[in-house]
Amino acid sequence: MTIRTALLAAALVVAFSSSAFAFGCPGRVAQIDKALAAGPDLGDEQIADVKSLRDEGAKLHKAGKHSKSMGTLAKALEILKAKKKSSGYTY
Repeated sequence: MTIRTALLAAALVVAFSSSAFAFGCPGRVAQIDKALAAGPDLGDEQIADVKSLRDEGAKLHKAGKHSKSMGTLAKALEILKAKKKSSGYTY
């Protein structure tokens, strides 16, 4: 494999992985919205944290920072899932 081919392959991997993250962000935002609409049994502070993380994740997505967005949205989902596991309810 030539250096040119290797560089092209690396560029394609980066390009497609960014696209994959871009499409994942709205799905996670929708998951969070659905969970919040279901009225999770969380304290006011936890709900505020989830909403703040959701808004920050959406903002990062719009700014093209998909990897950071996915990480931020994952934190919000973790708060929701921690309660989900203890209550037996699934989103």
